Amino acid sequence: MRRETTECAEKYEMKVLITGGCGFIGSNFVKYFTRKHPKYEILNVDKLTYAGNLENLKEIRRKKMYHFAKADISRPTRMSRIFKKFKPDAVINFAAETHVDRSIIAPSPFIRTNFVGVGILLNLALKHGIQKFMHISTDEVYGSITRGKFRETSPLNPSSPYAASKAAADGLVLAYHKTYTLPVLIARSSNNYGPYQFPEKYIPLVIHNALGNKQIPLYGDGMNVRDWLYVEDNCAALDVVFRKGTPGEVYNIGSGCEFTNSAVIKRVFKILKKDASLISYVKDRPGHDRRYSLNTSKIKRLGWRPRTPFDRGIKKTIQWYRQNKQWLKNTQTGEYRRFYRKYYAQLGLKEF
Repeated sequence: MRRETTECAEKYEMKVLITGGCGFIGSNFVKYFTRKHPKYEILNVDKLTYAGNLENLKEIRRKKMYHFAKADISRPTRMSRIFKKFKPDAVINFAAETHVDRSIIAPSPFIRTNFVGVGILLNLALKHGIQKFMHISTDEVYGSITRGKFRETSPLNPSSPYAASKAAADGLVLAYHKTYTLPVLIARSSNNYGPYQFPEKYIPLVIHNALGNKQIPLYGDGMNVRDWLYVEDNCAALDVVFRKGTPGEVYNIGSGCEFTNSAVIKRVFKILKKDASLISYVKDRPGHDRRYSLNTSKIKRLGWRPRTPFDRGIKKTIQWYRQNKQWLKNTQTGEYRRFYRKYYAQLGLKEF
């Protein structure tokens, strides 16, 4: 951490500790938040796993109000030192293992980061008198829904180890509010897409493989439905929840842009002028939820609305990946490449 965190604290209206700020949603949010709140001092704490990338934040790394510390939220001693030195007023937790496929193969890292790590953050927030603790969750905690939409009061019914670890963390966060009156907020967002998303996730995987004329794995019959939310819209929503949300409450965030996985591929193919021969149907993964859908009337009452229709958002996303081929290329080596080959080979993908 830079010295400004202690020497220039009087210049700032609020000191915000953001965990997981080098990942996809986290890095987009950090950039949005620094633009929106130039008088906030921000410390970004990230473990820098394979999906955490300092390059995502290169344009703000020299700003005086922004600092970075490499740390694992599941390590209490390290995190305690960071809290003592930075003295945050608020915490926003993005830190998480997020890839469902990986959670099926190896659940332990998800339990450690997504649940144990959150417990460590909550204990430190309580100890240091944090004014606001916002936890970033997911719509996957609800499980699948055939008709209608999930409300914030709907029962949680997670299907994967990833979703279960997030649901458990949600319960812990709310328990700290009920037991200790810790001022917490929970945001449950639908599937995000946009710039800087690691290509293990569905949309960037489709774009990357299509650009390289490589086979694109499609689970089952391709008819699983997701609500696709452009990441900058999500960042704006999270900012609204942070500023206007009621402590102890949960807020769903979604766009209402529901499409099947198959329909998403067709839209990408239309823009890139590719054909269906690139699609490779593979064995469906265990516990694959059929449909996610969120009722977002609660956050809309705070004044937020999604601004990016899917067709515009996917064009912007494809354009970004086309213009940042080196960033994309840099993700295709090492651990991720080994995972990709091993995982999709066992599902029947013939070409890599």
